[in-house]
Amino acid sequence: MRKREIKKALIHLILIAGIGVTILPFFWMITTAFKTQGESVQMPPIWFPSAWRLDAFKEVLAKPNFLMVYKNTIITTVVTVLGQVGLCAMAGYGFARIHFPGRDILFVLILGVLMIPPQIFLMPQYLIIQNMGLLNTIPALFLPNLFSAFGTFLLRQSFLSLPKELEEAAMLDGCNRFQIFLRIMLPLTKSSLVALSIMVMKFAWNDLMWPLIVNTSAKKMTLAPTLASMISEYGSNYPVQMAGAVLSILPIVILFIIFQKQFIEGVASTGVKG
Repeated sequence: MRKREIKKALIHLILIAGIGVTILPFFWMITTAFKTQGESVQMPPIWFPSAWRLDAFKEVLAKPNFLMVYKNTIITTVVTVLGQVGLCAMAGYGFARIHFPGRDILFVLILGVLMIPPQIFLMPQYLIIQNMGLLNTIPALFLPNLFSAFGTFLLRQSFLSLPKELEEAAMLDGCNRFQIFLRIMLPLTKSSLVALSIMVMKFAWNDLMWPLIVNTSAKKMTLAPTLASMISEYGSNYPVQMAGAVLSILPIVILFIIFQKQFIEGVASTGVKG
C-alpha cells in the first residue's frame, strides 16, 4: 500500500513539474508586459513588477498599423476556418459515406499529401497566386489554406463512427443526400468540427512564413510577421514585445477555454473506427 502511495506521489510530482515548465514562459511573458524596461532586464530577475503598468500595451496599440494588422489576421483566420471546415466536412462525408469509383485510391492520394513537407508547396502556391494577380492582397493569405488533407481525414473518421441506420431512416423519410449531410450527420460531428476549427484557427493566426512570401505591404500583413519585426524595432524593450505577444494569444486562449471539452473529444474521436 505504501509503495502505491509513493508511486502515486511521484507521478503527481512529475506532472506538476511538467505543468510548471509549460506555464512558466507564459507567466513570465504576462508579467513582463506590465513591467518597465528597466525591470525587464534587472538582474537578478524579478517576477512581478513594482506597479502594474499599461504603458507597453498603449505603445503597441498606438502603432499605426497594429490595429489594421489585427483586423487582417481576424479576417484571414475567420475565412480560413469557415472555408476549411466546410470543404473538409463535405470531403470527409463523401469519403466516409458515398461509394464512387476510385474513392479509396483518391483518399490514399490525399493522405499522401500529409507525408510531404509543406514547404515544398510554397513555390507552386506562390506562382498560382501571382498568376491570379493576388499578390499583396488579403485573399492571398487564405486561399491556399481553404482545404486540408488532415481535416478531411479527421472528419472522415468522425463520420465513419456514426451508425448507418441514421442515413437509412432519413432516406425513408424522403431526405436527399445533402439534407442528410447538413441536418443529421453534420450536427453529430460537432466535437470534431470544433477540434478542427481550433487547430485551423491556431495555424492561421500564427502563420509566419506565407504572409511574408505573398505580401510585402505592411498594411496587408498579419500578426505573426508584425510581432517578429518588433524584435528588431524595439530591441531590448521587452515589455512592448511581450505586450504584443499577450494581445496576439488572447483570442486563441479564450476560445480554447470555452471549447476545451469539444476539442479533447474531437481529437480522441480520430482513433475511432476507420
